This record gives sequence, C-alpha cells and structure tokens, in this order.
Amino acid sequence: MFHSKIIYFIIFILLASCNVKKASNIYGISSLKNKSKKIIINKSNKNDVKSLLGPPSVKSNFDENLWIYLETKKTNQSVFKFGEQKIEKNNVLVININQIGIVSKKEFYDINNLNNITFSKKTTENIYEKDSYLYNLLSSLREKMNAPFKNKN
Repeated sequence: MFHSKIIYFIIFILLASCNVKKASNIYGISSLKNKSKKIIINKSNKNDVKSLLGPPSVKSNFDENLWIYLETKKTNQSVFKFGEQKIEKNNVLVININQIGIVSKKEFYDINNLNNITFSKKTTENIYEKDSYLYNLLSSLREKMNAPFKNKN
C-alpha cells in the first residue's frame, strides 16, 4: 500500500514536470516580417535599417548596397522522432540601397514563396578541349609535379 503511493507520487511528479510547449530555436532576426513593414521604400535610409534590424546577416560580395536579413525558426517534431527539428519559419528580407543611402527596393520571401525563385540554367563552358595545346601543356606539367623524385647516388 505504501509502495503504491510512492510510485503514484513519482509518476505524478514526472508528468507534472513535462513541458507541453514544443522547444524551438530562432536564428537571425526575430519577427522579421513585422519589422520589415516599418521600412519604407524611398524614405528609410541605411541608419534606419540598421537601428531597426541591426547589421545585415549577409552582404553581397558583388554589391555593397544589397543587404540580406534572415530569420529561421526550428521546432522539435515529437518525442518519438528523437530531437528531429522541423523548419517552421524561413524568412528572407532583401534590401537594395541606392548610392545616396536610401532604400530603393525591398523584397520579403517566406517559406512558401522561397521555392518559387528561379535560378539561371546557364553553365560555364571550358576554355580548352582535351586535344588542345593548353590542355596538353597543363597535363604534362601536372605529371612532372606528381612524379616521384629520383635518388641520385
């Protein structure tokens, strides 16, 4: 009788300590969609964007005035999936800033329309072919570099 009360008490404590709310991790800027609505095209400047969102998550290598902000929220799926996480939010804000520091363009992508982005189908072609002079020169140099050293006695 006493043992069953202890077992019931332990089970009660274990169940009471369980968390019903799923654990989630947020990366990047939280509530990016709401904050992006405060940025006004042709009115907001670099300083407004930095004060609202902070420094950009990514700056373009080709264009200093293209700023990209990211927000990702991952939540645990269930206890039975052993910690596997599901992407719940995946937001991207792309801001173009003109030469005088004013926001000229703003694009917001969420998890649904990120898949609709089209990429170029063009490929880069090789400058040389296998039978060309450049290919033969480079392959002979490679063979000489990879050849083992001969011992001189």
